[in-house]
Amino acid sequence: MSENNNNSEKKNRRDFLTVATTAVGAVGVGAAVWPIVNQMNPDASVKALASIEVDLSKIKEGQEITVLWRGKPVFVKRRTKEEILNAEKVDLKELKDPQPDNKRVKKSEWLVLVGVCTHLGCVPISGKGEYAGGWFCPCHGSHYDSSGRIRKGPAPTNLEVPNYEFVGDNKIKLG
Repeated sequence: MSENNNNSEKKNRRDFLTVATTAVGAVGVGAAVWPIVNQMNPDASVKALASIEVDLSKIKEGQEITVLWRGKPVFVKRRTKEEILNAEKVDLKELKDPQPDNKRVKKSEWLVLVGVCTHLGCVPISGKGEYAGGWFCPCHGSHYDSSGRIRKGPAPTNLEVPNYEFVGDNKIKLG
């Protein structure tokens, strides 16, 4: 009977060593894989640029500010009543990329646009060009109106409207 007891003791010891070795191996694999998986996540600087808040309280009617978001300029403009009326009365048949003004803004006095020409990626200049309150791309001559819609030149589409929301009367969140 002592021989049977001895075999049982060896078997229990063998099972324990197998389980312990497997557990240590699993922890080792996890410790090796974790840094590889973790480095695929965006770093803090990228996360910080994912969304930003912009204070609108200091922007007077007719003024525009430019903020940097995700490495691109974003134009935030407080439009005048005249600019709003001009943008709303445009005949959509005249536009290369027809889009009504009310589909490009959340509040008619505020226009938010990615400030990158849709032709070859230059930054348009505010207040220049043939359309009052619009933008002009100096690289290849595209003209945008006071709603950021392409009116003349080689750009194929309107200036992009980024994803944004109002988080108060005087603040927007981009992203």
